[in-house]
Amino acid sequence: MNTSATDLRGLLHYVPQFRGKLFVIDLDWSLLSETAKAEVVMDISALQSIGVKLMLVLDELEREDFLDWSVDLEFRAAHQAGDLENLEVLKQVTNRGQALLIDRCGGLLSDTLIQQAVAMEAAKVIVLSDCEPVSKQGEVVKFLRVVEISGIGDELREKDKGLLQQAAKACSEGVKRVHMLNANIPGVLLDELFSNEGVGTMVYNDKYRQIRPLKEEDISELLGMIGRSVRNTNLVPRHYEDIAECLDAYAVMQVDDNVVGCVALYEYDGIAEIACLYVKQSHGSTGYGADLVHYMENKARQLGMPAVFALTNRAAAFFQDRLGYAEMNVAELPEDRRKVLECSGRNSKAFKKLL
Repeated sequence: MNTSATDLRGLLHYVPQFRGKLFVIDLDWSLLSETAKAEVVMDISALQSIGVKLMLVLDELEREDFLDWSVDLEFRAAHQAGDLENLEVLKQVTNRGQALLIDRCGGLLSDTLIQQAVAMEAAKVIVLSDCEPVSKQGEVVKFLRVVEISGIGDELREKDKGLLQQAAKACSEGVKRVHMLNANIPGVLLDELFSNEGVGTMVYNDKYRQIRPLKEEDISELLGMIGRSVRNTNLVPRHYEDIAECLDAYAVMQVDDNVVGCVALYEYDGIAEIACLYVKQSHGSTGYGADLVHYMENKARQLGMPAVFALTNRAAAFFQDRLGYAEMNVAELPEDRRKVLECSGRNSKAFKKLL
């Protein structure tokens, strides 16, 4: 398991979310190496130990081998026919703390499995097979909203294309998340579930990732998040009261209910400032910084601002090369902002973009 999955704060966040929820795991047991089988069984057992309800889907001939691997972990399981006429019986098994073992009917992520998952009110369906990374224009795509899937797939095997279509169907019919994972990658199951960014491909149909206005209850979390950058003098120090007074100026990037970045827009006469831009180190190289800036650029347009500017002492290349900003003379800044900059003693450069 990598660092993100073992991070205590991450575990404390996800464990209460997962406890009592049903995860359906479609397990392609025959494709797993001996090492992967041991890891998968341990990880599934770990999920059971924190109170996750489980429904495991295996080929009939694979079920006994899986149970042989899991017996030393005191894994609790019961085999049942997946007949939805006996839905209450199936729910009784998971409610009493046993994993429900269902024989696979058809291929991976079959229509039958989707019907079972929806009827059982599953929070997640997880495909553990040899799924290859989903990519678009050569870049790996970890998150796919259902409406985006039609533009994905040219670089995938037929098997994975079919799984994507079935994943979209599952989400459209009521499953919140479908995760497609390569089970032969060490620790893949827990690394996917216990980190915001994950390691496989997740298909969803709701707002997993969004930029939204800052709420007052977010302020203390925002201050804690930017604390390191403030201490390193990369960001201007801010206090709770300062932010509360201009709450409408701020927005946050939220991923799976976690705040992972922030930005602010300060208005002046005829121009606005992009400020307090920060993305957590654990979410670097995700493009979130650019998304936050674009969000505020659009807000500035809606306010009728003809231009925006940003002050930075280390992100010049980001604003110039990535976002199309041009360096401007500090003397051209709004007078109030220029005086604050001069008094701060910070050696920031100014960059401007016409909207």
